[in-house]
Amino acid sequence: MSSLEQRTASIEMQLSFLEDTVASLDAALATQQQQIIELQMQNRLLQQQIKEQGARLDTAEPADNTPPPHY
Repeated sequence: MSSLEQRTASIEMQLSFLEDTVASLDAALATQQQQIIELQMQNRLLQQQIKEQGARLDTAEPADNTPPPHY
């Protein structure tokens, strides 16, 4: 095999490796993007629940703060 053929084969192997790496990174990126979307939805839900809980506490009647009878 000539030097040119060896260099071409080496470059083709490197290209193949890079294509596999790009495909792997693309799949990982897509998975992470989906996880980010799910986390954003969970975050919004939790924020809404906190707001609702705060509104309930604001409208709740004050607790009777009298001390309990001593036995």
